[in-house]
Amino acid sequence: MRIPELTRLLATGLLLLVAVAPTTTQSPSASAEVARLHESVSVLNEVMAGGDTAVPASILRRAEGIAVFPGTVKAGFIFGGMRGRGVLSARTERGWSPPTFMTLTGGSFGLQVGGQATDLVFVIMNRRGLENFVRNQFKFGADASAAAGPVGRDVQAGTDLQMRAEILSYSRARGLFAGVTVNGSTVRTDVDANYRFYNTRFNSTQIVVDGLAGSPESVQEWQRALAEHAPAR
Repeated sequence: MRIPELTRLLATGLLLLVAVAPTTTQSPSASAEVARLHESVSVLNEVMAGGDTAVPASILRRAEGIAVFPGTVKAGFIFGGMRGRGVLSARTERGWSPPTFMTLTGGSFGLQVGGQATDLVFVIMNRRGLENFVRNQFKFGADASAAAGPVGRDVQAGTDLQMRAEILSYSRARGLFAGVTVNGSTVRTDVDANYRFYNTRFNSTQIVVDGLAGSPESVQEWQRALAEHAPAR
């Protein structure tokens, strides 16, 4: 075979590989999203290392989705506003989905003192709750029932409210982790963050339900943490 023909064949093969390979290349501007993922992994691991104050394993085995909002800023006394950025993944037949990036604004929750930063964890208990959570604009209380989640290594069944709730909510501030009541807060897809991370302007449903996003290498730490703490049923 002549060298020019071999060169053309090699070039054609490379083009085909590029055409069929999944798009997982990230923009250099995605550093903030990578950092958010890393912070979310740290929060989840630290919370689950709490033993008697962790999210019960029986709850996580049933979970359809898990969202973490690290370092959510709140202001006010007793009642006040808040703003945070977090990530959400859903359980799929192949394990946990790549994350969608989300924002949390407004409303109030639990006992608030000062302007401290709080880590929030949401455990979504059924598909209806997941579908509501990934809507373009989801409001706690109006669009889905939410309840303060139980804690404890050996908790098996919560109250009727907890068993009926579509979403269980938790907070961690100053080292204390407990179920918390969420009122009036709104969750939205962070489309700009998804674009920076996936190079495509995906919404949350397309990522965690439809499975249209690729899996950049930087999501693997997050997916491993989810698989460890909420393994396949």
